[in-house]
Amino acid sequence: MTSLRTRERLVQRLVEQGIRDQRVLEVMRTTPRHLFLDEAMAHRAYEDTALPIGYQQTLSQPYIVARMTELLLAAGPRQQVLEIGTGSGYQTAVLAQLVDQVYSVERIKPLLDKARARMRQLKLRNTQLRHSDGALGWADKGPFDGILSAAAPEQIPADLLEQLAPGGRLVIPVGGESQQLQVVTRDVDGFSTEIIEAVRFVPLRSGTVR
Repeated sequence: MTSLRTRERLVQRLVEQGIRDQRVLEVMRTTPRHLFLDEAMAHRAYEDTALPIGYQQTLSQPYIVARMTELLLAAGPRQQVLEIGTGSGYQTAVLAQLVDQVYSVERIKPLLDKARARMRQLKLRNTQLRHSDGALGWADKGPFDGILSAAAPEQIPADLLEQLAPGGRLVIPVGGESQQLQVVTRDVDGFSTEIIEAVRFVPLRSGTVR
């Protein structure tokens, strides 16, 4: 299930799909994705597909995790990154190995509790997780030079734009039935947006679940 050969096949697929950042590929190779799934799904951990984690949420497809991470890092190292939608904690773990500090917000408490336990298990001590509404961000820890969202709003929340530092990059899926992955960069003149590709994410919902 977790053989090196299985992981190498996954990384090879990522390369074939255009992932070029060697640091991202190495983290995708070494991060134990099976730990982020319930035992019944663990045998599918290294397939390049999204998988259910309960509460109508999913563990993102490895390609999407790698692509969004690569986009976040494309303009240089990121010190302080905010993640919207901790979910299983897989994307959190990938980011934690590539940036200085990750702050992650999750609205569903049982998912957050599991993710927190996985961070401890993997000894990733540069992560802070919070039970909160993702659309609000985490203002008292900002500004952030990187923000990554694992859920799609119809429109980008103003709070997330406000918490983006000058020179910062926001990687986020935007839309309803039809979604596009966007990279928003904050510069001296305001914000510039680049459309990357069509994607399919769970919607960004407001409020929290205990």
